[in-house]
Amino acid sequence: MWKNAEIGIDLGTANTLVYSRDKGMILNEPSVVAINLDTNEVLAVGLEAKNMVGKTPANIVTVRPLKDGVIADFNMTSHMLKAIMKKASKTLNLSVRKPSVVVCAPSGSTSVERRAILDAVRGCGAKQAHIIEEPLAAAIGADLTVEEPIANVVVDIGGGTTEVAIISFGGVVTCHSIRIGGDKFDESIIQHVRKTYNIIIGERTAERIKMEIGYAPIEHERLEMEVRGRDLVHGLPKTVMLNSIEVQEALKEGMFQLLESIRATLEDCPPELSGDIVDQGVTLTGGGALLNGMQEWLSTEISVPVHIAPNPLEAVAIGTGRSLKFIDKLQKV
Repeated sequence: MWKNAEIGIDLGTANTLVYSRDKGMILNEPSVVAINLDTNEVLAVGLEAKNMVGKTPANIVTVRPLKDGVIADFNMTSHMLKAIMKKASKTLNLSVRKPSVVVCAPSGSTSVERRAILDAVRGCGAKQAHIIEEPLAAAIGADLTVEEPIANVVVDIGGGTTEVAIISFGGVVTCHSIRIGGDKFDESIIQHVRKTYNIIIGERTAERIKMEIGYAPIEHERLEMEVRGRDLVHGLPKTVMLNSIEVQEALKEGMFQLLESIRATLEDCPPELSGDIVDQGVTLTGGGALLNGMQEWLSTEISVPVHIAPNPLEAVAIGTGRSLKFIDKLQKV
């Protein structure tokens, strides 16, 4: 007797993750597609395509089909999902069965955007497709007790969006979603290097700078890093030394917008749940939670304990996969 396979997909702006209830995390690939413009043929998806970013000839372009957590290019997303489902099927040996799939969507996404996600998943051979809100999936993946009448505050800092939500009784009580995340931080670093040193650097270099010497607005020991890019004046390659103080300054604006969003969500919290937040604190998930000093900075700014989820990068995907057990109950909520 075939058992119906159940998988959860975290369709992220930066990475797409697939979690299976039986085998755990089975796939974690960048949300990038490489396409040949002459033949409209998809050449590579995921890690292979990410390695091509900024290095391809004119007839091959690399596309990120998701912008700010929602589908920006439906066809490309379908191609990407097909390739991802194919890889997942190979891992799970799903040649005969059609899986039940739960996909997460940002809480601020419209019904049209949600329908686009469901259509894309169904078009890739899913038997059933459900949608779960991203902060709820993040809370389940971070091992929080979402079914209890206790306030759980989740801050999910992803690639395209940051979702701040208060969750109680298996549903989202109040939520703020802002279009600030890892990509925005990378963009701030690119702009800073361009303005200060007249040098253009690529997205991958900016991401490396952010991970190695990027800091939240806290005091820290100054670090330096050698950065290579193209000189705007002469058009030749050039190397400069960047330090963590200036990178921190470049990230400041986005950081304070993120803080504002957390404050606004806490202000909207019903008084009965506010007491729980003081005890429970705030849980950070998503890749942005790993920025140096993020946890210390937020706990001093909002005066409540701040915890990082056991596995912040995969929390949403894990929660999406786990939610399959009680998806019907969640849908009713």
